[in-house]
Amino acid sequence: MIAEFTGERKVVVKAVLFDLDGTLIDSAPDLAAAANAMRMSRGLESMAYERLRPCVGSGARGMVGAAFDIDVHAPEFDAMRVEFLDGYTRMLLDQTRVFDAMVPVLHQLESRGTPWGVVTNKHQRYTQPIVDGLGLTRRAAVVICGDTTPHAKPHPAPLLEAARRMRVDPADCIYVGDDRRDIEAARAAGMHHAAAAWGYIAPGEDVATWGADVVLAQAGELLNWIELA
Repeated sequence: MIAEFTGERKVVVKAVLFDLDGTLIDSAPDLAAAANAMRMSRGLESMAYERLRPCVGSGARGMVGAAFDIDVHAPEFDAMRVEFLDGYTRMLLDQTRVFDAMVPVLHQLESRGTPWGVVTNKHQRYTQPIVDGLGLTRRAAVVICGDTTPHAKPHPAPLLEAARRMRVDPADCIYVGDDRRDIEAARAAGMHHAAAAWGYIAPGEDVATWGADVVLAQAGELLNWIELA
């Protein structure tokens, strides 16, 4: 059931964890640019940003698939995926920014002394330069990448590792993400979970069906729903 903001139903948490792409930061412009650079190198026209943005949640697989209408079984797919990632590495911070609406949320958490962190399926090779460049490394209590633990989301291991490093019981954490896998991982980890409806939602995907504790239309609604312990 989706929680309503009545002010009477809040969850008490001691820490807040965020997915990275589509939840905390807007990285779609650079990912789309990397895909379009590949298209243009092949004499193809750029694809509209609006068509590429919803595919970001599927990573390189989704971006290459959308840009060239091929799937992972195509013989050329692996080489194109490597080409995409190499190109993306050169433009990680060209346009990527923290979502404007997330800026005051982070400030509020910090002003109240509530630790927050990042748990992403993005590998450290890409994550660390981004969080460093955006000035988030010194602010985040923890940054868990897709290759930090043996398993990635929807496995709960990355979230449990984040809680362990923060020395917080998983039951006292909330995880905010813009993908069904985020909700599944948080549920499996025994954490509260919130769906970020402003994120990179695939066409036809109904966020309300993910089973999140709450669906947040805007980032600021998170602070309406949690009680900071």
